[in-house]
Amino acid sequence: MELKKTLLSTLILSFALTGCGGDDNNSNNDSNNIADDVTDTSNAPAAPEETLEFYETLAADGVYLPYSVLRSDLIDHKTSLPFEVRNGGFGSAMFKDPQSDNRFYALTDRGPNATFTGEYGKGKKFPSPDYTPRIGLFEVSENGEISLIKTTLMKRPDGSLITGLPNTSDLGGTGETPYNADGSPVLVDPTLPYDEETNPLKLDDYGLDPEGLVVLSNGSFWVSDEYGPHMVHFDANGVEIGRINAFAEDERNTHTLPAEFGYRRANRGMEGLAITPDEKTLVGIMQSTMYLPNSSVKNLDISRIVTVNTETGDVHQYLYKQEKTQNSNSEITALSANEFILIERDGSFLYGGPNGAEAAKPDAMKRVYRIDLSTGTDLESVAPSVVAAAEAIAVPTLSQDPDLGLLINGNTLEQQVLEDGDWSTLAEHNIVPVEKTLVVDMVAEVDYPHDKMEGLWIINDEYLGVLNDDDFATWSTGGELEQKMLDTNTIDGNRLYIVPADLSVTQ
Repeated sequence: MELKKTLLSTLILSFALTGCGGDDNNSNNDSNNIADDVTDTSNAPAAPEETLEFYETLAADGVYLPYSVLRSDLIDHKTSLPFEVRNGGFGSAMFKDPQSDNRFYALTDRGPNATFTGEYGKGKKFPSPDYTPRIGLFEVSENGEISLIKTTLMKRPDGSLITGLPNTSDLGGTGETPYNADGSPVLVDPTLPYDEETNPLKLDDYGLDPEGLVVLSNGSFWVSDEYGPHMVHFDANGVEIGRINAFAEDERNTHTLPAEFGYRRANRGMEGLAITPDEKTLVGIMQSTMYLPNSSVKNLDISRIVTVNTETGDVHQYLYKQEKTQNSNSEITALSANEFILIERDGSFLYGGPNGAEAAKPDAMKRVYRIDLSTGTDLESVAPSVVAAAEAIAVPTLSQDPDLGLLINGNTLEQQVLEDGDWSTLAEHNIVPVEKTLVVDMVAEVDYPHDKMEGLWIINDEYLGVLNDDDFATWSTGGELEQKMLDTNTIDGNRLYIVPADLSVTQ
């Protein structure tokens, strides 16, 4: 880390010296040795100093994004002192502003929340249950400071604000009960007691837990989420104008995802979203192994990528193999029509985070990989096949199930990997994941201290922006809310890092 800072300082110094004169040794020179095509500039004005670009001046250890405070009246159960729920939260995804080289958009998720099990079952505490997910436009100045330029709130087609509360079961809800900060249920009418018929839990079929973001050149947005998962198209004012999900009966859909994507694992849905350079094809990546067909496949390294042509609805699907079981794919963004970079990470803190220094994880994994979709098997194109059994009865080996997708001997691909303990049977059927190569290891590069790395900003062919999700500076232990700390003295916050990376393409 010190070496990186020294190199950056040397770079800045070298730029600052550009245009300054060196030692004058003219007394030792023969003027006749000056070439005829060289202009004598001894009396000309000094050349102006070169100006560093923002990505060259940003501090090596990152710069924090600005935030406001949502509320500061809650008591931290560890310190017994009030703590801040911050807004903040702009770390679920990021995307380059198509109109400006030094601006980027960043996305919040459903709002501050914490895992909690109460009287009405497993769910989440929502300290601000009416919070509306939003998109922020940020600008990085020449000296590396970051400011919030504009905020766009997400809205229903009628223009009313959405919330981050869970969907009903018909649209992928997994029974996550919404609770208030005090553990009471979030109800349709908070002034009345709970009643399953007349005053039920407050759910929101337009509610989103946003995790992926695309900004089109016309100013509109596509957002992917962890509930449905849904892909939702918003106009420049944040009003919904289109939707894609896995539920064929959803009348809001313009196109439909393969039904198997409805088997997303709770809180690990469509974590990343990209679009091809022609702005025609969305590319979504699931955070972890889907529950296909149930949670028995949870501890695997198989995850999925889906592409959708927004004009035709044409769908393709690929596999991505993670470095460790239960890792998280947290972002994807396009380099070309086939090449993408993505974040793969674990959930650990390099220095221990809220759990203290004794919980430090020197092997924390926070990496960016390059993938090429053309190297992987398109699951949607795999044709059914059969083999002959001993009794000469045709037994299917490969089949396409309308609910579960591609099957091998009746098993989902996830079940087959679980049964084999590896990807061998998939390989025997020429089902291979997309190829991947390492672009940057953020732990090695900057001693990345955060648990969540979730935003990528392709600045140019040589520099990459990386953003963490600070969870609104909110954490929980045993369902009790507290401040999210990186170490004893540091509250977690959205921090932008800019690192060198080879992002060039040859296509």
